[in-house]
Amino acid sequence: MKQWKRVLLSLTVSVGLLASAVPAMAAPQDTAVKIDNKAVTYTAGAPIVEKGTTLVPLRTTLDALDAKLAGTTDDSITAIVNGKTITLKSKLVRINGVTYAPIRIVGDAAGYEVRWDKATRTVLLVSKGDGTVETAQNGGRGFMWEVQNNGNTVYLVGSMHVADKSFYPLRPEFEEAFAEADYLGVEIDLSKAADEEQQKLVLSMGSYQDGTTLKDHVSSETYSKLGDILKKNGLEPNALDAFKPWVVETTLGSLKMSSAGLEAASGVDLYFIQKAIERKIPVIELESYQSQLGMFDNFSKELQEKTLRSTIDNFDVLDNSANQMAEMWKTGNDEQLLELTNTFSDDEEYNKAMLIDRNIGMADKIDGYLKNGKGEEYFIVVGAAHYLGDHGVVKLLEDKGYKVERK
Repeated sequence: MKQWKRVLLSLTVSVGLLASAVPAMAAPQDTAVKIDNKAVTYTAGAPIVEKGTTLVPLRTTLDALDAKLAGTTDDSITAIVNGKTITLKSKLVRINGVTYAPIRIVGDAAGYEVRWDKATRTVLLVSKGDGTVETAQNGGRGFMWEVQNNGNTVYLVGSMHVADKSFYPLRPEFEEAFAEADYLGVEIDLSKAADEEQQKLVLSMGSYQDGTTLKDHVSSETYSKLGDILKKNGLEPNALDAFKPWVVETTLGSLKMSSAGLEAASGVDLYFIQKAIERKIPVIELESYQSQLGMFDNFSKELQEKTLRSTIDNFDVLDNSANQMAEMWKTGNDEQLLELTNTFSDDEEYNKAMLIDRNIGMADKIDGYLKNGKGEEYFIVVGAAHYLGDHGVVKLLEDKGYKVERK
């Protein structure tokens, strides 16, 4: 089984916390640009904010907009967009040999609505209504099971912690079940990931506090290969030196997911967390920030470097392969999910921490919800890989005597 599958599968299991929290402290650029929810990757230069105006490398941005640069003067840009020649009146700026232009002027001229997401410092270019039919109407089948006992109902939903708009709308069965829920259960409440308290926790546990750096804890070969990847992505080779291997690994994975258009902000669990906030129903956590971070931090030194090295060695294929995993989720393919889940068994330490121990804890809590006799409905959303297999939540609940029905 290829190692990249296990790297990607981690994104359906437990990196929702890190996918939300880590990029905030280790992103490749302070300001990002997304075109219809797909991140633009800048390798020569990076977006900057100057006196309230976001400037972006012109040629890379035009390429991402499928526009051709026809010519420039000191105060104008001529480009070809959808076969039409447009002129942008703007003063250009040269920085380290790269030509920059204001993103708002470029986006407006190319026919996009330009928005600013303050929380993530992201410029959003959104296509204006032009009669195009969104593929999102197809949504996804996903994974959902139902368990009933003593007047209580628990729906078990398998999440992908990173997704895009093509996952939505979800099947009506998801929305109907959630509409009746009294509680939303999740691994951790990702809406709190950017809170100062959680950021401090990630930093204190995920960075070295003893004066050492990453270079002191991994092999020279691993460190060198990491530096090569960082340089290719516009970063200094030592940009992540302050962080432990498990943070670096997840940061690299998150960056690749972003380049594939998959974001934690669109993840299935965060989607329902936001809906729970709108409905004002309680969000209960099956785990905690402390427990998830502690799990990663307690991995042996050997395992931390092994998983980091796997991500480094497979870095170039992760974004394309992520789309394959997204299709697996959208088609609700149990067989493929089980095959991927079984890749964890290659490493006993990793499998026990990531799946076995956590699945037992989750199943015990769900058992408690089913037995409380209050006639309540729980809508539980956790990483899809927690459900199937000999140690999966479905099997654990069946072993407790429950009938678990795939929906």
